[in-house]
Amino acid sequence: MSGRLLLATNNRGKAKEFQTLFARFHYEVLTLQDVSDDFDVEETGDTFEENASLKAEAAANHFGMMTIADDSGLCIDALGGKPGVYSARYAGEEKSDESNIEKVLQELREVPDAERTALFVCCLAVAFPGFKARTVMGTVHGRILHEKRGANGFGYDPIFFFEEEGATFAELSSEQKQRWSHRANAMKKLETVLGSWMKEVESDEFSRSE
Repeated sequence: MSGRLLLATNNRGKAKEFQTLFARFHYEVLTLQDVSDDFDVEETGDTFEENASLKAEAAANHFGMMTIADDSGLCIDALGGKPGVYSARYAGEEKSDESNIEKVLQELREVPDAERTALFVCCLAVAFPGFKARTVMGTVHGRILHEKRGANGFGYDPIFFFEEEGATFAELSSEQKQRWSHRANAMKKLETVLGSWMKEVESDEFSRSE
């Protein structure tokens, strides 16, 4: 596979991960920073799938190119699945990784290690102009530490401990994260279906937007 696609994000951390992941598919990856200064889509969905699809379809139709959008977040069992779809703005409308982490740690301050299990979730939505988006999901299990560790990554990475590597996501190398992360897992699923989806679009078998 090869070509050009738009990654519907302004998040530099996400963009870096996706550009690395898509390099092996020989895609030229553009981000919203490359094509627009003010394009934004209100995330009104109740699920990761709904939000990712909203972004992908809006961007694909606006810019006229194949678009991939993601909605991802942290789901903590002891908090009933929170912060979930509100992960990016958990501590308030102003996005702040530090404030989000502080809020999570405060809410889990009395929760013992055995009950601090969590799940990172990534939904990737693929949309072509005029067609409805399709999605794949990737997840990775871990637990939430009592304090931050590591300087790599972004978001909740410094407090998400991954047992298989004995480290937080913020302590993993980019190569390790590409192997294990929820986005990497979603990308592996996307790799298996993207070619057939593109053929369906060419033959007009994809579901068209209403």
